[in-house]
Amino acid sequence: MAKLKIQDYIDGLKDMSILELNDLVKAIEEEFGVTAAAPVAVAVADSGETEAAESTTVSVILKEAGQSKVPVIKIVRELTGLGLVEAKALVDGAPSPIKENINADEAETIKKQLMDAGAVVEIK
Repeated sequence: MAKLKIQDYIDGLKDMSILELNDLVKAIEEEFGVTAAAPVAVAVADSGETEAAESTTVSVILKEAGQSKVPVIKIVRELTGLGLVEAKALVDGAPSPIKENINADEAETIKKQLMDAGAVVEIK
């Protein structure tokens, strides 16, 4: 059996859905006894700096899809890069985060797009 090259792996990953990728990560974690969680860096910071950093990023939460889900699903696909099935699942699972840890201006733009499509959106 020929050894696969890195590009072969990458090409295979591109063809997978988000759910398949999630299953792959879980299988790798179990097989090798590792975790895909990002390491947490412990830093000592002034509480004023911490509050300022926290207030500069917000999350856009889809509360309800509204009367017509199709336009909302289309916008969610554009914003997240998800496939149709994954975007529909995200919209059907409302309330759910659409984008997290983004600046307030971008969040307002996203909120306006989703609200124009009939969704109920909250920024946290």
